[in-house]
Amino acid sequence: MHSVHLAVLMTSHDRRARTLSALRALEEQRGLPTGTTLGVHLVDTGSTDGTPEAVRLRHPAVEVMSVGADVSHNQALRIASRNSRSGGGGGGPLGGAPGGPTHAWTHQLWLDDGVELLPDALANLVRTAGAAGPGAVVVGAVRNAYGDTVYSGRRGRSLALVEPAEHRPVPCDTYDGRVALVPRAVYDLVGDPDKVFRHRMADYDHGRRARRAGVSAFVAPGHAGECVGGPGVPGSREPGIGVREALRRATSAQELPLRPWWVYCLRHSWPWAPYLMLSPYARTAARATLGRLRG
Repeated sequence: MHSVHLAVLMTSHDRRARTLSALRALEEQRGLPTGTTLGVHLVDTGSTDGTPEAVRLRHPAVEVMSVGADVSHNQALRIASRNSRSGGGGGGPLGGAPGGPTHAWTHQLWLDDGVELLPDALANLVRTAGAAGPGAVVVGAVRNAYGDTVYSGRRGRSLALVEPAEHRPVPCDTYDGRVALVPRAVYDLVGDPDKVFRHRMADYDHGRRARRAGVSAFVAPGHAGECVGGPGVPGSREPGIGVREALRRATSAQELPLRPWWVYCLRHSWPWAPYLMLSPYARTAARATLGRLRG
């Protein structure tokens, strides 16, 4: 494989400890080919816990941009992508100091700040990408503290989670965007995640559009990282809540907001779009109703 220049795209919001942990794991990567360079582009969406200041202090090679708290996760990722294309943000050797040479990136790495990469993760992703060729996206599977895969490639209309194999890449139809290596050729063909999606579904839509354009996607062997931090805020599945509250949460930006979900269904499941559109909300209402009856 020729020289690899990675543009790492990250976002953050009031998760200082997680973000610093993710950046530390990124700096401690080992086994990458000689000459591999790395530029990290972090967009912080209005943190009030000192995340941007802490990153600038502890990881001065990282390009940090602060935007308003009203900027969605997906829009922040798009801004990070724009910044990577403008040529700023590190560009020196892995873990190097700022002010090193700036390179046109060969790959973008989407990296969620809630993921702590395992020490050989990047080398494994780059090696898999070299074997798959410039027309393939390589996905890193993420496990939780118990060793269970929680983010990975996805397969089929049901978006079934793809378990990574130990010694070979596994094909997938689309992907979670927690850890994903996107080559320049794929970016030029597919572009950024679509701005119509604010939080969820942007990565699934990107994978579906990529597949439609003839792009292959593979889950790299083994796990790329672990989720750090505690459990998230209870959503529409929280026991004991009523149907109205469950549906309010189900249609919120954190789960399946109506318009973006309808756009996704229209693009990728016609003629079954109306059924697919309504089914998660119907399941939510039924689950909340049964929960109340049992309680």
